[in-house]
Amino acid sequence: MRQEMNPGGRVTVELGTDGVAQVRLIRADKMNALDPDMFAALIGAGHALHEMKGLRAVVLAGEGRSFCAGLDMASMANTSRHDRAPLTERTHGAANMPQQVAMLWRKLAVPVIAAVHGVCFGGGLQVASGADIRVVDPAARLAVMEMKWGLVPDMAGYALWKGMVRDDLLRELTYTNREFTGEQAGAYGFATIVDANPVARATAIAAEIADRNPHAQRAAKRLFNRYLEATTDEILMAESVEQQALIGSKNQIEAVMSQMEKRRGVYSDP
Repeated sequence: MRQEMNPGGRVTVELGTDGVAQVRLIRADKMNALDPDMFAALIGAGHALHEMKGLRAVVLAGEGRSFCAGLDMASMANTSRHDRAPLTERTHGAANMPQQVAMLWRKLAVPVIAAVHGVCFGGGLQVASGADIRVVDPAARLAVMEMKWGLVPDMAGYALWKGMVRDDLLRELTYTNREFTGEQAGAYGFATIVDANPVARATAIAAEIADRNPHAQRAAKRLFNRYLEATTDEILMAESVEQQALIGSKNQIEAVMSQMEKRRGVYSDP
């Protein structure tokens, strides 16, 4: 069932029978630019996905000509500073609201695949960077755009790009706001896969993910979310804790049996 996130009808969420949720930014007339209603709708989508039964993977994409053109500067200019919480206020755990819009994809328990086409600038690039995997059209246009407006990336970009993009290249792209293509994004590290049909490719990857032990998928994501910051000793222990819980479990046995019998696995949900 297709569920529209309010206010403003900016985002839809639809869960398929295979456990793959299709999330769409639907402000197509503005190339899915981020305004206060889009922020609220994306966070609403995150809450809905967090509570969703049977969820195995997420595909995040934009309707219309682009993934996301970044901040809607006109809309933001019309919003009084007094109407917004200070950016230093932590409204969502360790993050503020704009940061949560990008970080929520990393915080979701299941893998998220972003499908990027058209324009993906500034805040839009940071939203896409929150995904586990990014499939990007080779003709897409991307940019770390904030310096054009006298600003810095502040929607979790620095946290998400760490380990993804080479440091000196990221500095050059940030200081100059130089545009680059989806093809270049693959070489730079912003794109995991470059494909001319990103939604179809992302959906195929999500379906493959959904056909694996969901407890193991979630355990792997927990490990990925820790390993860049943890010490070697902490990582070794975290691996052991996750594996100990998986070995001999119902879903792990089903994974083995389905492989041996060359059939799809039938798994119980976490």
